[in-house]
Amino acid sequence: MSIEEKLNQLGISLPPASTPAGAYLPAVECGKLVFVSGQLPMFNGKVQFAGKVGREVNLEQAQEAARLCAVNALAVLKTQLGSLDMIRRIVRPEIFVNSAESFTEQAQVANGASNLFGEIFGDAGPHARLTVGVAELPLGAAVELALIAEIK
Repeated sequence: MSIEEKLNQLGISLPPASTPAGAYLPAVECGKLVFVSGQLPMFNGKVQFAGKVGREVNLEQAQEAARLCAVNALAVLKTQLGSLDMIRRIVRPEIFVNSAESFTEQAQVANGASNLFGEIFGDAGPHARLTVGVAELPLGAAVELALIAEIK
């Protein structure tokens, strides 16, 4: 089954890839790796989850935000590579969580993205991961995700 068929089976349609909000590229290929720039939980041009996780945004909402960031990263990969079937494996998502002072469940937030990669890519989905809590994110987003993937 192709990745596109898997996305359809999961009821996921990729949005158009985001355009950079600054002086950078959406993705860069380096050897067999593709580095995707940070993706926010955007839908139809608007941040869907804003605020501090653990205050304005609860854990479940933050997990959904991470999942949406992952979908947006896949949209960038599809634009960059022409097909998600070019992905050999997910190497490392980097998840940044706009955390309230006492929030310590960043790893649980990141599972929103990690679980999606496993659903879509099967054995090529499990990965190494970086997850950190931060004081602020662009546009007040609750979560941001950057991604490294290996290509065939």
